[in-house]
Amino acid sequence: MRRVFSFRMFLLVLLTGGAFVAQAQTVTLGPDAIGENQAWTITVTVQNDRLKNYDNFPEIPGFRKRGTSTQSSTNIINGQISSSSSVIMTYAPTKQGVVTIPSFTMKVNDKPVQVAGKKVKVGPPVQQQQTRDPFRSFFEGDEGGGEAEFVDVKEDAFLALTTSKDAVYVGEGFNTTISFFVAEDNRAPLQFYELGRQLSEILKKIKPTNCWEENFNIENIEAESVTINGKGYSQYKIYQATLYPLNAEPVVFPAFDLEMIKYKVAKNPSFFGQNRKEDFKSFRTKPKRVAVKELPPHPLRDVVAVGDYRLDERSRNTNLETGASGVYEFNVYGEGNISAIEKPLVKKDANFEFYEPNVRQDINRQKNRVTGNKSFSYFMIPKEPGKYNMKDYFTWVFFNPAKQRYDSLRPKLVFTVTGESKKNEAIQANDLGSFYDKIDAADNSLHTIADDRWQKWVFNAFIVVTLGAAAFIIFRK
Repeated sequence: MRRVFSFRMFLLVLLTGGAFVAQAQTVTLGPDAIGENQAWTITVTVQNDRLKNYDNFPEIPGFRKRGTSTQSSTNIINGQISSSSSVIMTYAPTKQGVVTIPSFTMKVNDKPVQVAGKKVKVGPPVQQQQTRDPFRSFFEGDEGGGEAEFVDVKEDAFLALTTSKDAVYVGEGFNTTISFFVAEDNRAPLQFYELGRQLSEILKKIKPTNCWEENFNIENIEAESVTINGKGYSQYKIYQATLYPLNAEPVVFPAFDLEMIKYKVAKNPSFFGQNRKEDFKSFRTKPKRVAVKELPPHPLRDVVAVGDYRLDERSRNTNLETGASGVYEFNVYGEGNISAIEKPLVKKDANFEFYEPNVRQDINRQKNRVTGNKSFSYFMIPKEPGKYNMKDYFTWVFFNPAKQRYDSLRPKLVFTVTGESKKNEAIQANDLGSFYDKIDAADNSLHTIADDRWQKWVFNAFIVVTLGAAAFIIFRK
């Protein structure tokens, strides 16, 4: 072991004194032909940089994923130092034949790498020769060349489903997160395994049917430093959404498992050769329950939005003329289920004519919150001159769970209408005219328009003549 330490120290000195060449990312496909009992690989390599992140390896029909391994190397040539870090996905063929590898793109350290596809021929099983690490006896004192011994290191990590609240009102949102936590002093090597497939199956199992979901759509899994009970952890969020209960039934999340790759480490590690062995471990969450309360009694309890909202009203011109059109925008913004916001109640009278609004909404999902706005744009025509406060025409009620009470958004805009009254024009537009005024004086007795009995006699005579002629022809023959 003393010789190993000295060699590593020698490399460290060289590394700190040398200069690196340019960085690059490559994705390398395995050979064109393998035996049915041989493995095929895709290798992601980063030159002169740390392998920080990469996309999921592709699913290939005819191959089955067997897991990943990593390796790194350092070269010193004429004083120039170069290094490489690689992650290797191993595939096992499911049968003999030709497997088509389609072209694909992988992001490596946030840079896209184009990979051209090819065909791989899977032939009969081949006899594999066992090779022996020639350096093992030098660095480990292995006289017999036996198998390395691997041990299972106890991990300090756990899987958890957490919610931002334990009890909510109907329609009130709560944040739901599935995260994998790894302690900062954890020594067991861990890695995600087929996360996309597993997460899809998990969500089918746990997604509540009585909730509206606003998904944060996590694309890149990055570590966030958190402190739990005074201990530092790295949190890896794999799913995050805000859920809004649609009824008063409790929201229940059952327990579920996530399978991770966990490496066993060599009992006597060497500088050359394999120092860890891939294995699997399942992590299980605890079930979670969120209580849901009914909203307090109110005439609009079944239709009001729940959240914290504000009003932003707009109009290009508050000075209008009777008969001329105008536009009034009623914009609701804030935090809550923006999709569930209904249009305001509008009072109808002879002073204004309001048409159905145009609706537009924007939703933002960030920093564990769902915020946004919903705009209702009303086309209106004033009928009578005067001053009109929009708070007399528009009413929008919501429930604020933080204050635990109902509240209303009240408009402040005032429209000034000038011009002549248009009420009489509306009455004239509804006048049906003098023709309909004579209906009451008209005679409503029934009269025959014409005598059409002669047409029936002519038609009957024609039928008799036709039948007689047909009979004469038949009997004559």
